[in-house]
Amino acid sequence: MKRKSIAVSVGRLVIGGGNPVVIQSMTDTDTSDVENTLKQVKELINAGSEMVRITVNTEPAAKSVPDIIKKLRDKGFETPIIGDFHFNGTYLLKNFPEMAELIDKYRINPGTTGKIEYFDEFIKIAIDNDKPIRIGVNWGSVERNILNKKIEENSKRKKPRGIKEVMVEAIVESVIYYAERAKNLGLSENKIIVSAKVSEVPELVKVYRELAEKTPYPLHLGLTEAGSSIKGIVSSAIGIGSLLLQGIGDTIRVSVTPRPGESRTREVEIAKEILQSLNLRRFHPEVISCPGCGRTNSDLFKKIAERIKKYLKERQKEWEEIYPDFKNLKIAVMGCVVNGPGESKFANIGLCLPGIGEEKSAIYVNGEFKRTVKIEEAEEELKREIEDYLIG
Repeated sequence: MKRKSIAVSVGRLVIGGGNPVVIQSMTDTDTSDVENTLKQVKELINAGSEMVRITVNTEPAAKSVPDIIKKLRDKGFETPIIGDFHFNGTYLLKNFPEMAELIDKYRINPGTTGKIEYFDEFIKIAIDNDKPIRIGVNWGSVERNILNKKIEENSKRKKPRGIKEVMVEAIVESVIYYAERAKNLGLSENKIIVSAKVSEVPELVKVYRELAEKTPYPLHLGLTEAGSSIKGIVSSAIGIGSLLLQGIGDTIRVSVTPRPGESRTREVEIAKEILQSLNLRRFHPEVISCPGCGRTNSDLFKKIAERIKKYLKERQKEWEEIYPDFKNLKIAVMGCVVNGPGESKFANIGLCLPGIGEEKSAIYVNGEFKRTVKIEEAEEELKREIEDYLIG
């Protein structure tokens, strides 16, 4: 059962309150470079990011933000833009009022603000501009006084806990302390989103379970340094996915380190796959295929599966406007009769190619055998069945 948090409006979106989990991402450009930042924001939006965060760390960056947002809006992009502030965020918001007015949400890490007075002033600026904020505590920048207190308390226990357990306690307490402080300063509950990011999956799950029990605010999920390649994908999928399965989480960001030259949009694609794999949201048709084994006759089924994915992706924009159920389509491409017929029962359309000792390819529709096809015609016949199925 999904935890029902307070609903927070961010631009045209609503985060929490039982609404669908929202995907967000972040640029890695120098924000003072308007054209490159604008280009990457558009790429992330087109890939499916529903909120985009940009770094606001210098005066030139702060000056550029209004230009970036206005150009986005002029082109019809209504996606909320989030300002990421550290160290000098209070100064920049105060001295660049147009930027403060146009950004849809402020992100603050209290551990990087320095004096508590700067945090308080940051919150007052958010109140004056009627903006929601995300209070994000990372274990690399947890509130020092709270952490020291937890370490001291732990040292007095008969059986002291490990440092990671102490860190989890300190992070949770920090988030709650700053969220309540913001509320006491006059920021409405429906303007607060919280996060508590760590870089290891077990601690991530512990932190968010506690926050889910102890706070009513929407939760932003994500590992703070997931890593690159397979490690980053697996850690993000397990950490974020396990929490979402427990009904915890209202918005997600996958922080996978891109390979040199790799598009930033990969993190958005991973986030979409996490949500779709959990049946929380649908973004595109699904093509399932077997891994192959000693029974499969060739790698033809692998090639067909990949080409069908490409075929559906190329037609997605056109077909999802015509066919309301396009995103829910499930296609199975199997290499032999061991699992082929069975898997096809759970797909809208299934293609079962002949394995070793088998002679015919078969097509299934809604789990029922429909007809056999020649191997060399299997791919085109599968495409024909897909189009017929969509037409109804």
